Amino acid sequence: MIYTILPTVLFMLASLSPSKISFSEPNNVKPVIYAKALETSVETKIEIAYNHLHSDKFALPKLESFAVALKGYYSLKDKGLIKKDILTLIDFSLSSNTKRLWVIDLMTGEVLFHSLVAHGRNTGEEYASNFSNASESYKSSLGFYATGEIYNGKHGMSLRLDGLEKGVNDNARARGVVMHAADYVSNSFIKNNHRLGRSQGCPAVPAELSKEIISTIKDKSCFFIYHPSRASVFGAKSIS
Repeated sequence: MIYTILPTVLFMLASLSPSKISFSEPNNVKPVIYAKALETSVETKIEIAYNHLHSDKFALPKLESFAVALKGYYSLKDKGLIKKDILTLIDFSLSSNTKRLWVIDLMTGEVLFHSLVAHGRNTGEEYASNFSNASESYKSSLGFYATGEIYNGKHGMSLRLDGLEKGVNDNARARGVVMHAADYVSNSFIKNNHRLGRSQGCPAVPAELSKEIISTIKDKSCFFIYHPSRASVFGAKSIS
């Protein structure tokens, strides 16, 4: 009897050995690439930053101009050419009869100011279209600047600007291109003349806002004047 049962027991033990036990596995399982999941592109950062802009009383800038401004801000901050997390954006694709200057706190996403701003008298009538880096041109210069120091000049409290793009705006300080107050930057001037007043190349702002804006953006914040004619050619190499 025992000889009859023994082979059966041995067979059952063998069938339970580890070498025979198997577990089903899903087919074609691919590892999760966490690096790609965590990596955030510059474009994604810009989209997130834009979606977090907020204001209870001001309109937001266009994504196109904000995206170019923020790319430059990242580059300048990495190079140590700006210190503050404040961005001033001027969109010269817009009519001078509309508010086309924004001051944005990039830490909170809050739009601090939204204002009228003048362009140079030889840059255009209602719209800005001609730009120059030359002295006595009476034209505005596009591109990225670092804000400088405050001084008191013929327009009162004013802010020096240092152009950071060679051949585009790096002559700004020598030309005396500064932010200052101007009576011709007002809704009343627009009403009487059908367009905003123009400067000698300076980004002039309304008298009632000038001191607040200048005090906020002074001392190495990012200042950018946008126009679509050169937005597509901007890159890290254009920053000095």
